Amino acid sequence: MPAVHGVLLIDKPEGMTSAAVVREVKRTLGEEKVGHLGTLDPFSSGLLPICLGSGTKISQFLMVERKAYSGTIRLGVETDTFDSTGTVTKTLPVPPIDEVLLRKLETQFTGEQWQTPPMYSAIKQKGVPLYKLARQGIEVEREPRQVTIERLNLTKIDTDLLSFSLHCSKGTYVRSFAVDLGTALGCGAHLATLRRTEFGPFSVEHAVLLSLLATRREQQTLPLLSVEQALRHYRAISISVRVATMLRQGKQAALGELDQSATPGEIAQLLNPQGELVAMVQFHGEWKLLRVFATLQ
Repeated sequence: MPAVHGVLLIDKPEGMTSAAVVREVKRTLGEEKVGHLGTLDPFSSGLLPICLGSGTKISQFLMVERKAYSGTIRLGVETDTFDSTGTVTKTLPVPPIDEVLLRKLETQFTGEQWQTPPMYSAIKQKGVPLYKLARQGIEVEREPRQVTIERLNLTKIDTDLLSFSLHCSKGTYVRSFAVDLGTALGCGAHLATLRRTEFGPFSVEHAVLLSLLATRREQQTLPLLSVEQALRHYRAISISVRVATMLRQGKQAALGELDQSATPGEIAQLLNPQGELVAMVQFHGEWKLLRVFATLQ
């Protein structure tokens, strides 16, 4: 089989780790260079971008700030993991929930806020992941972090069950959001289900079910994005063959030939006349190289 390069959008099933998805993709496609972006918990489903072959060379530019999720929150029940996989630690009566209260909660939890990560997380304390301490029954202080929920929609499904959809910043723990919502209602809560629907410019609507991966490969209909397509959220700047050659020779002075009008901090991709990625650059008063790609094959 020919080598596969680029970014593949996978719709991860529930009950599977992100690492297990990578192993399955390696086995099915016969690729060795495979990595995923943005880990999803085993109990959750949804969009898991997979970098293949040359796609692994651009992964640092795909770890985006914005993500979107949908799911359900169970009210009146708290668990040690903040989700449905954990042990119940407390149950409380659920107050009446109406549309007025839901709109109030949406306003309260939209925007910048401080959030405490759950103990069952990969954050490290003195080099030890918190989830390992949690499994030993050890709870430690966690540093609150500032996160942003850009958009939030809440819908009542049952007296003790809410559905939600939200857009949030990188680093947001949706499990912590569910718990904070339960605290605001005075009844406790946990995350019942979770599905990632967007990862930066990528949408789960364009993802392939993992169970159909082998079939789509045989039919040659894999929804594979080239490295240039995967980076389309960055401005593309066309450069000449001469500039491309100079950059690949390590001659950064060639960047002086680019249009120097840009927003401070802007990241852009440089494409040769064939539309192939040559380099990623960032503007700091002038263009600076972030990475040069000698070849993407």
